[in-house]
Amino acid sequence: MYKDRLIRFGYELIENIFKHYDVEIEIIDPTEKTQEQELVEDLIQIVTVFSCKLQGKRANKAKKMIEELRENDEGGEN
Repeated sequence: MYKDRLIRFGYELIENIFKHYDVEIEIIDPTEKTQEQELVEDLIQIVTVFSCKLQGKRANKAKKMIEELRENDEGGEN
């Protein structure tokens, strides 16, 4: 959709390679962003990735605890 979604750096190189193979890149939203806008979006993406990793670790830890509790509960019934 946006030019920077295809590739962050080296867009001109990719564009030239695609032209060589008669492939056209169609950018749906050609809106140019300021450097500040790009920086803020990059920082938001970084924070999002790290928060998702943390949530994933917490989820895995919770799953392990639930499995251990189930195993202990099943072991106690025998």
